[in-house]
Amino acid sequence: MAASSRFWGVASGLAAGALWGLVFLAPKVVPEASPLLLTAGRYLAYGLIAGMLIAPRWRRVTAALTRKAWGALVWLSLAGNLVYFAFLVVSVHYAGVAASALIVGMVPVVVALWGLRDKESPPLSRVAPPIAVAALAVGLIGWQSLSQGGGAAAQSGAATLIGLGCALAALLSWTAFAVGNSRWMGRLPDVTPHEWSLLTGVVTGALALVLVIPSLFMLGGMTDDAWLRLIGVSAGVAIFA
Repeated sequence: MAASSRFWGVASGLAAGALWGLVFLAPKVVPEASPLLLTAGRYLAYGLIAGMLIAPRWRRVTAALTRKAWGALVWLSLAGNLVYFAFLVVSVHYAGVAASALIVGMVPVVVALWGLRDKESPPLSRVAPPIAVAALAVGLIGWQSLSQGGGAAAQSGAATLIGLGCALAALLSWTAFAVGNSRWMGRLPDVTPHEWSLLTGVVTGALALVLVIPSLFMLGGMTDDAWLRLIGVSAGVAIFA
């Protein structure tokens, strides 16, 4: 049983990482859309889908939530979704996909190191080798991508600094979400991880409504084709990533 659980846990982590990579392509598919518009579109779609899935069990699930739990859902939705993705989109625009992926791709390493502070965490000597291998792999991938051009080196100095700074901010934001989300799920035994994820989606969708009005003032050159691509990207990323 333990071996089976570990296998499916690792397999789920690999699949999540592969699908998560779609977020780096979204800004390139709809370059006409502003970071605010992309963020609003993605998370409105995410909120609608999550709302439909959790609707049949809404009363039962929400009955197990305290005021603190609702507050946690708000800051987790901001840190792990809205703020994180807005920074990521800006980073891709200014520093390119390769540089953004290199920095934000360090999330597993940073989360693992942060998790060492927990009481039940394994000793550093036990987890240091896999963490070092993960860091080396990210570094090699980033170096290979940047050496082929189209990365941060192709941008102006000021734009590159802005992009790299936003990528670092995205890394810190999502790390805080990953750690905080894991701890809050452990405090709510009556709420499954899937239900907690759907609740996060609903709260994120509600918060995304706030972004709609300012994003409409930053439409730029949005044509009918760009709107169709935005809708498709928003739905696709919302479902898979």
